Amino acid sequence: MTEPLQQKAILVGVNLNQQEDFEYSMEELANLAEACDIEVVAVVTQNLPKVNTSHYIGTGKLQEVTALLEANDCNLVIFNDELSPSQIRNLEADLQCKVIDRTVLILDIFDQRAKTREAQLQVEIAQLKYMLPRLIGLRESLGRQSGGVGTKNRGAGETRLELDRRRIEEKINALSKELDTLVAHRQTQRKQRKKNDVPVVSLVGYTNAGKSTIMNAMMELFHPEQEKQVFEKDMLFATLETSVRSIPLEDNKTFLLTDTVGFVSKLPHHLIKAFRSTLEEVAEADLLIHVVDYSNPEYERLIEITNQTLKEIGITDIPVIYAYNKSDLAERPIPEIQGDKVFMAAKPRIGLQELVQMIRERVFKDYIRCEMLIPYDQGAVVSYFNERANIFATSYEEDGTRLSMECRLSDYGKYKQYAVESAGEQE
Repeated sequence: MTEPLQQKAILVGVNLNQQEDFEYSMEELANLAEACDIEVVAVVTQNLPKVNTSHYIGTGKLQEVTALLEANDCNLVIFNDELSPSQIRNLEADLQCKVIDRTVLILDIFDQRAKTREAQLQVEIAQLKYMLPRLIGLRESLGRQSGGVGTKNRGAGETRLELDRRRIEEKINALSKELDTLVAHRQTQRKQRKKNDVPVVSLVGYTNAGKSTIMNAMMELFHPEQEKQVFEKDMLFATLETSVRSIPLEDNKTFLLTDTVGFVSKLPHHLIKAFRSTLEEVAEADLLIHVVDYSNPEYERLIEITNQTLKEIGITDIPVIYAYNKSDLAERPIPEIQGDKVFMAAKPRIGLQELVQMIRERVFKDYIRCEMLIPYDQGAVVSYFNERANIFATSYEEDGTRLSMECRLSDYGKYKQYAVESAGEQE
């Protein structure tokens, strides 16, 4: 089978009322195109008080795009905002080539990256919901382009679009039911974790900030015998699945680390809705580690995008620490802790101990130092504490085993009858 020709595209954006982040969002659009293996040959922008309702851009700019298409032998135009069905129809009629918007581009990347059944269902539901109001415009373009919904001329999109509205709605319902089953399964797992009383720490941040690298570095440090590395690559949306890993510390304390899908500005609302179940992992966390690519000159804007997305999914009151990753590339002394920030570099493994120290201070608050005298016929209780508490000293006395330790408040409550009161307990 011959390799499909690489697609060449022109990017088009409208800067409404001089938006501050316009330049960056166009740069991001180029990165998204690159993630889809599309060659960007030109960028056209226009300053307008409001977008042109029929064509998104004005007539002059439309002619400029047409000329660029011919001069560069392009086969695709990508718009920076979500287009209406009529805009897609008019633009494709005038430009005589395939037209897609930012939303389709992101959906397409998600489609390529989705590995698990849950991620695939989430992406397909989002694609179908995006298509629903756009059936007419898309159907016309399919006749000419024989292409799918996204950047790949896949044919599958063609057959999918031949379904009428009702069949698409039925398909959305069927997929949603299947997704609900998977989500219910995951909620059961989550409840189980809650019951085990293990704190959950969630990595969040802009896509490609280094969340998976941090997770892998932690696994290497605290769980070297486990081969449970997560996929990491220098590309947008490398991780779509939520990975959960148990991180055992040396003093019998354990926390769960979860890695989630990265954020990007103007993340399509269909996707946020579809990925809500994945993002719910974040809502259940006891602590968020907001991973920031400190080497990116725009890092403050990326922090803002992540905070905005967290707010959109209703996450506002979970404590946060900031991991300023890739700080080695910004040529600043590392590792360094400043309040709720740690400057670090996960790839060369610098600053991980400092990050763990910050996690420790925040999630292991409900611990108590105490002494217990456990009768010899209660050997199971001694084993329990040996596994779950940090034992400072063990001595064998006439009445039983004396443990001097730090344990969870809940465990202390459970076995309070063995506590030696004079120990001067403190939280």
